[in-house]
Parts: sequence; C-alpha cells; structure tokens
Amino acid sequence: MESLTESPSLEYEVGRIRELSKSGRHREALTAAEVLSAAAPKNRDLLYLIATNQRCLNQIHEALATSERLEQEAPRFSLLYQERGFCYMTLRDAPRAIDAFLRAVDINPALATSWIMLERLYRLAEDEGNTATAAERVSALEHLAPEVVRAGSLFSDGELSAAEDILRAYLLKSGDDVEALRLLARIEHQHDVLDGAESLLEAALKLAPNYLAARLDYARVLIDRQKYLRAREEIDTLLRLEPGNRYYLSMCAAACAGLGEHNAAIVMYRQLLGDSPASPDLHVSLGHSLQIVGRQKEATEAYQVAAAARPSFGDAWWSLANLKTYRFSDGEIAQMRAEEAAPAVHPIDRYHLCFALGKALEDRNEYPESWQFYERGNALKRAESRYHPEITEANARKQVDVCTAEFFAARAGVGVPVHDPIFIVGLPRSGSTLIEQILASHSQVEGTQELPDIQRISVEMRRKQTGLEDPRLCPGNGDTYPGVLAELAPQDFRKLGERYMTDTRAYRKDKPFFIDKMPNNFRHVGLIHLMMPNAKIIDVRREPMACCFSNLKQLFAGGQEFTYSIEDIARYYRTYLELMRHWDAVLPGRILRVWYEDVVEDLEGNMRRILEFCGLKFEAACVEFHKTERNVRTASSEQVRLPIFRDGLLQWRNYEPWLGPLNHSLGDAVIRYRE
Repeated sequence: MESLTESPSLEYEVGRIRELSKSGRHREALTAAEVLSAAAPKNRDLLYLIATNQRCLNQIHEALATSERLEQEAPRFSLLYQERGFCYMTLRDAPRAIDAFLRAVDINPALATSWIMLERLYRLAEDEGNTATAAERVSALEHLAPEVVRAGSLFSDGELSAAEDILRAYLLKSGDDVEALRLLARIEHQHDVLDGAESLLEAALKLAPNYLAARLDYARVLIDRQKYLRAREEIDTLLRLEPGNRYYLSMCAAACAGLGEHNAAIVMYRQLLGDSPASPDLHVSLGHSLQIVGRQKEATEAYQVAAAARPSFGDAWWSLANLKTYRFSDGEIAQMRAEEAAPAVHPIDRYHLCFALGKALEDRNEYPESWQFYERGNALKRAESRYHPEITEANARKQVDVCTAEFFAARAGVGVPVHDPIFIVGLPRSGSTLIEQILASHSQVEGTQELPDIQRISVEMRRKQTGLEDPRLCPGNGDTYPGVLAELAPQDFRKLGERYMTDTRAYRKDKPFFIDKMPNNFRHVGLIHLMMPNAKIIDVRREPMACCFSNLKQLFAGGQEFTYSIEDIARYYRTYLELMRHWDAVLPGRILRVWYEDVVEDLEGNMRRILEFCGLKFEAACVEFHKTERNVRTASSEQVRLPIFRDGLLQWRNYEPWLGPLNHSLGDAVIRYRE
C-alpha cells in the first residue's frame, strides 16, 4: 500500500478531492481521483474516494469492483467494508450489507456509522437481540469524547501516529479519561514502549478498577514485560469473574510458562486443546513447554501436529528445527519449500520457514542452498527490525564515560551485600547455557532462566530520572541511562538491589545461590556491581567467527535484533569486546572470563576454576552435567542434555565461502577475543 507521506503533492491532491466529495461534487471528485489513480494505482485513500463517489453517482457495481481492488491492497481498512455495506443497502441486499458492516466494526469498533446502519438493518429484520446490541454500541460511542472516537478509528486502521497525537493533545486539556488512557496504552504497546503502556493502564485502572478490558490489556503488557507473577495475579482476577474464559486460561498458561512452571502450563494447554484439538498455536505452545522440561518426543509430536494442521505455519517448522536433534524427511523438506515459495505466505511464516530450511539442509551437508535460506531469512527478519547499531554503540561509550574507576571508588559499599546471584554474561550462542548447566548441577545452585530484571531496570532508567514524567501526556523523555547513575544516592542502589532480589524470588526455590543467565547483561555490569557488589559475574566468550555464525543461523523468539545481519552481529561483537575490556580495567578481578573452547577441551579443569570463583566446593555432578534434570529454555536445551561434544567448534567453516564479509567486519576481534 502506497503511503501518502511519500508525496506531499499527492497528499494535497487527495485532500482536494476529499473536499470535492464532501461538498457533493461527486462527478468532479471521481474524475480527479481516477486521473490521479493512474499515477498511484495502489493508493488506499484514492481507491476509497473512487468507490465512495461511484456509489454516490449510483454506479454501484463499479463501486463494488473498486472495493475489491481496495481490499487486495488494504484488507484491514475498515472504511472499505463500511462503503461496501452502503452499496449493498442501495441494492437492498440486507444480509450482505449486515456482513459488510459487521466486518467494518470487527476491524474498527469505533466506527459509529456502521453501528447505526447495523441497528437500522437489524430493526428492519425484527432481530431484537442484535438491534439492542448495536444500539448499545451506538450509545457507548456517543458517550465518548469525539477525540477518542476519532483516535480509535485511526488506531483500528493502523494510523498509530495520528491517533497518538490526537490522544496526547486531548489528555493535555481534559485530564483523566479512562478510554483515552487505555487507547494510548494500546498504541504504546504496539510501539513496544512497554513501560509507558504499563503506566497508562495502571492510571486507567486507578480511575476504573472494574474496567475488565483495561485489566486484560494490563495483563497482556505485564506478560510482554515478563512480569509473569503480577500478570498471573491479574489473570486470576479475570478468571474469578469468568472461570470458563478460554483466552484468560491461555494467558494464564503463558504466565505459568514464563515463571518456569511448565508442568502447570502443560496441564492448561492440554485442557484448552480438549476443546480445540486442531489449534496449531496451542500445539506449538504445548510443544515449547514440553521441550523445556525435557519431554522431547512429546514436544516433537506437538510441533508435527501443528504443522499438519496449518502447513504454512512457519513457527511449527522452525520449532522442529530448533530442537537441533530433529531430522526432516524428504517429504517435509519438499512441503516447506512449497510453503515458503507460495506468494501469499505471511512474511513471519516465510522467514520461519527459511530458517527451518536452512537447518534442514545444513543437516544434509547441502551448505550452498542452506546458506541461501539462512541469508534470506535474516534479510526478511532484518527488514522488519528497528534495531540501530549506533544506539548500542553510543550507550557503550556512555558506560565508559560515566562508569570510571573513580566513579566506583566514590560509591564503594553501596548496594545490597548479597552473595546469591551468579550472573552469566556474553553473547547469545556463546556457550553460556553450557556453563549454566554445569553450575546448576551443583547442589547449592539454582538454575533459573534468562531473567529480564536487570534490563527492565535499565530501560526504566532510560525513560525517567528522579521523577516520572506523566505517561498520559508525553512519551519517554530521552535516554538518561547510564548518566542517571551519577545522580542516585547510596540508598537508591540498595533499593534497586533489594527490588531485584524480591522480583527474582518467583524463579527460585531454596538453594543459597541462583543463576541469572541473560547474556546481554554485559552492557550493565556497572549497574549490577552498584546494586549487588558481591554478586559473581562470569563472562562466557566464544571464538567470534563461530559465535557470530551461530547467531546468524538462529531465529530467536524475541529480542536479539542485532543477530540478523553480518554487519550488525560483527559490530555488536566488537562493542562487547570493548565494553568488557573497560569493565576489566575499572573493576579488576570482578569478572571471571571463561572461553567456551577451553571448556570443551578441558571440562573438569575449567569447571573447578568456575566453582572456585563462585566459592563452591567441587561436586562430581558438575562434570556429568548432562544428567541433571531441569528446565532449559534456550536454543541449546537439547545440546546440554548430551555429553560435551566438539563438533560445534568449527561448524562455521562449512560456510566459509560466504563468511568473508563477516571475517572482514570483525577485524582484529578474531584475535582480541582472547585478551
């Protein structure tokens, strides 16, 4: 769909035609729109104006044909279905008119005109129930501020920025409006500004605690923020009101899975599948929980059922590939090829299929074509990403500027003096899951998962300093982290440390030590040190060509946006080396460096070194780590359930003919990583 913003002159002409149409000059408007459409045949607003003016000139069949063209270009544009409904009303085809208006309000519940038409049509059909429902919606919209209705329509049609501008301006003059707060939160959620969405929904629920739609939105945001314990509390409230609500139950299962309570999640997913046995999404969710608890055969079956139920479902195929141990048959590969090549396949499914095919062909030693699919999958994923390497690099430079040796010396003794956390940092696919599994095999250490808490604290610091700006009125106020660290008092670091310990309690049981294996926390070593100066930090490092290639062939469930291009992953690796060099200089002896290749070559020697650093006694179970039964959530889940192997060390060399740009972009990092 062509964008008006790409051509100001086109935008002006469309506005002029719109005014002609509003003034009843339909023939002039239609002629002008058709002439302009010759230069912009896919423009949504032009096609809509053509259809509208054709109908007003009683060219009903032509208007319906134009609406078909418009649907091909903008299938989620609610006004096209409203226009189609008017056409069918002119033709006195009430059933089709009702269907069209219902489609319009399904996409855009704030479309008052469609609700009014539905009320009239249902009344003519003497359908009292639906008449009352439509009348209720009309009344509800009449009680909303016009700005909120207008913003709701724009939001539903995908015009988020315009809707956001209206809502922020409205809230500035009106103060608190529950529906405006909720709608603005939904926009923030779609923009992935999760802390802003959370604050807006909290404000809405303070004003209207019984507003269930806002509470449901709040639970969704909490899940996306990985605040699973609070999310489950909100979902429990909803389930008490509607015990049989399947959507609430599916969210509860997701929250349980997020908390690591996968056996409970499995029970809920199976319960949901009892009513919807063919649901591919439920089968994939079930498969994920089964895989994490080590029930690989059942997980495989769940993924296979999902792929059979919806053959184009890329996530099902990739989930099979991501087991790392599954081998695709000739028939499965042929089916994936066909689905990936289909013109109508959704882009998300397409890149999932690309990564799955890359892995399937790699397992058959068909490296040239395997690389083609990995490269295509990465390009598709990178095209939808908003990742900017400059932001990561600028933040790393700020860490160096702010977190100096003198800075830490002036804050010696701040934070919480706990010894419980063991942080494992580095890059994804660096071998960190192996180190986690070794440590979690010790009787004194709890293996948790990649905890989001440190990153969440850093994100909050980016959007606020000592006082929270009102999220109802303006978006975040810029990037203040890590500069804000210089403004915090000693007791603030203690509070942050206490908060971290409290918030991570949900993932722990009763062991004295626990692991936080979030690789990207290498960016926040300074913050970790200030919050918990006695926490252990282990940097797991892997040879850069092997590490970067392993990332390039991995499709992550979320985040890690720097892994989808050779340039991005190389720049990120270099930034990582520079920042770790800085932490070593200003916090000498604070971090233990572990090289993955050394662990593979000398497991026991390196394991003893790690245990000594953590203040733990030797236990033989750490050497036999693959026998430890625990939940493992990362892409290496099946690999760490096997004895250590060397095959992965040089896998990248199979793709060496295509990795010259990676080697060039890494530069001297291929040597410096051993510093």
